Amino acid sequence: MFAIRQYEFGPAENLRFEEVPDPRPGPGQVRVTVAAAGVHLVDTTIRQGRFGPVSFPMTPGREVAGVVTALGGGVAPEWLGRRVVTHLGQANGGYAELAVADATALHALPDDVSFEAAVAMIGTGRTVVAVLGAAGLTADDVVLVTSAAGGMGTLFVQEARNVGARVIGLASGDKLGVVRDNGADDAVDYTRPDWADGLKDVTVVLDGVGGEAGARALRTLGPGGRHIIYGWASGTMTPISTEALFANSLTATVALGPGLLRRGLRALEDESMAGLASGRFTPLVNPPFALRDASKAHEALESRATVGKVVLKP
Repeated sequence: MFAIRQYEFGPAENLRFEEVPDPRPGPGQVRVTVAAAGVHLVDTTIRQGRFGPVSFPMTPGREVAGVVTALGGGVAPEWLGRRVVTHLGQANGGYAELAVADATALHALPDDVSFEAAVAMIGTGRTVVAVLGAAGLTADDVVLVTSAAGGMGTLFVQEARNVGARVIGLASGDKLGVVRDNGADDAVDYTRPDWADGLKDVTVVLDGVGGEAGARALRTLGPGGRHIIYGWASGTMTPISTEALFANSLTATVALGPGLLRRGLRALEDESMAGLASGRFTPLVNPPFALRDASKAHEALESRATVGKVVLKP
């Protein structure tokens, strides 16, 4: 098979397209012929060496969808030939034509769900569900979504509209149109230095950017507002002081980390996939990159040149 291989930490160009031996499933595992592999921002930090230790050489990627084509010992035979999606956990191996996964981690896919949509929801979607659980959106809310054209941001906009809230999305350039088309009441260009000046009495900020943008977003909150943190794509966390919280009776919540695990990852995945099947969520997928172009996918994601979920296709 062909796969992406990485031999040392560093830039995207370290991702190499190579031929490697086919993997074999062990006891309790299956082999999936990959139809779509998800690319996550975390993948870029792993590549750079900023997300804990890994063993080289490695094949990156933790989100795959495809068809089960081989079974390990002890796996129920009905899995053979099934369309599935799975998150590989802390393992890697997703950027490949074939991937090995634990049978217990599989989600069967109905025929009318595309592999690209499924892989957009298995990891990104479960995080979205966790963040929304922390936010508790209602029809009375005015929601400010950072990175509103990204894989998570597009789903946040949809859910805010689902509950009847007013939603404002931050984006730039052509992405502003994407945000409006996705259902936002307004789209604001965060590259303008005065973008936050006209915003006030926001009740919820969904902050995955951090840094100065997160700090400005915090200042748009009205009395009793909630600031929900789920990342810091800018490279630094949003600076939040207790004085700022006290001044307007604000709350700040970190929706990831141990809090993400409280409900259990499988339960979050189940809700995410059910939301996809019911139409609650309709993930926006960036035009897929070929597997051999994984380095280009990383570069595009890091430069914010993508919209929605980034996906590789073997």
